Amino acid sequence: MPSLEVRLYETHIGDLIGESWRDFDFVATDEGVERFGVGSTVLSESVPLVPRRPRGKAARRRVFFDELLPEGAARQRLADRARVALTDTLGLLSAYGRDVAGAVQLIDPTTADVGEPARARPVSTADIVDLLDDVAAFPLGNAPMSGKASLAGVQEKVLLARVGGRWGQCLYGYPSTHILKPVSRAHPDMIYNEEYASRIARALGLAPYATWIETFEGTDAFVIARYDRDDAIPSRRLHQEDFNQVLGASGAEKYQEHGGKVSLGRIAAVICGAQGREGLDQLLTLVTLTVAVGNLDMHAKNISLLHPPEGSARLAPAYDVVPLTHYQGVDGRMAMAVNDVYEHSRIRRSALIAEAVSWGMGAARAEQIVDQTVTVIRSTVQQESPHVRAVPGLPDLIDSLAARIGAND
Repeated sequence: MPSLEVRLYETHIGDLIGESWRDFDFVATDEGVERFGVGSTVLSESVPLVPRRPRGKAARRRVFFDELLPEGAARQRLADRARVALTDTLGLLSAYGRDVAGAVQLIDPTTADVGEPARARPVSTADIVDLLDDVAAFPLGNAPMSGKASLAGVQEKVLLARVGGRWGQCLYGYPSTHILKPVSRAHPDMIYNEEYASRIARALGLAPYATWIETFEGTDAFVIARYDRDDAIPSRRLHQEDFNQVLGASGAEKYQEHGGKVSLGRIAAVICGAQGREGLDQLLTLVTLTVAVGNLDMHAKNISLLHPPEGSARLAPAYDVVPLTHYQGVDGRMAMAVNDVYEHSRIRRSALIAEAVSWGMGAARAEQIVDQTVTVIRSTVQQESPHVRAVPGLPDLIDSLAARIGAND
């Protein structure tokens, strides 16, 4: 396997070199070190830019790049289409690494289409319906030969670009600007519930990007403007990494009970080091929102850091905030414990405050943030009505959960 060029913010910062997924490694370039500085973590907290890489950290560097790829059925479909093994990280990144989460791009200089200009091909409403209806044929909305995009996660989704007021399919690494989630066959109300929760997150200042339900010839999709794109220049990427990548966790290790590599405490320590008190305030607001809407799936891949080209990293906007407690069959356990408590039904105001205090936040400050967050959530659900296809009684469900958190225990 030839090396893959790793590009970030218009700079060739390194190469992936190796014969297989078992032994490839990242090697920083002089150009990358010179621009961003020795030891810079602009690519990843786990992959500092250093002239001589420490051999003992090779597995962790591989994890960062493997976590750019989706999981489950989406990964299998990408692998099948590229005719590579499911475990072949290099082969998958060679095929789909030109447009991934954040601003990093993986370029295989030996591919026949490497010189093709990135562009967005206009698509009709009927085309979008086809993409939404048949994600197996068009994983992530990729065109059969010229689609080069990957995005982590399990949920089915389509990546498109909004250019000049029209939707476009991204070819040869053109940066997608929006994520479209189709209606889930297993949980038909899920995208409508998520859209409602995104409004609450926006009211809290956690999700400043646009979200809405759009209907394409009778087919609904939850549309999400990507926060890792620049509003002023949508084709400009902003770099991010999720906390699996930050903490060196892989796959199911995104859940605290699978391997113990991730926790709110470890996440808080990174955020505090990068952003200080402001970042901890935002994290506690996010955790309080998570409990209040019943989002059991706030795992390490659903929390991210933004890495601007200059300056310190900061907590990324909230995403994938999905009410889940009303579904039959869920186990009622949080993806990460709050003050050592996993059972959602047992988490109260005191647990949220104690969790924040364990991060180094003062108790009075933690109480203030939890109480302010609950107030905004309850006010928002009283003013906002969900989509008619959301689960019946969703505002009342969230209000009751928020009231439970707000009560002294």
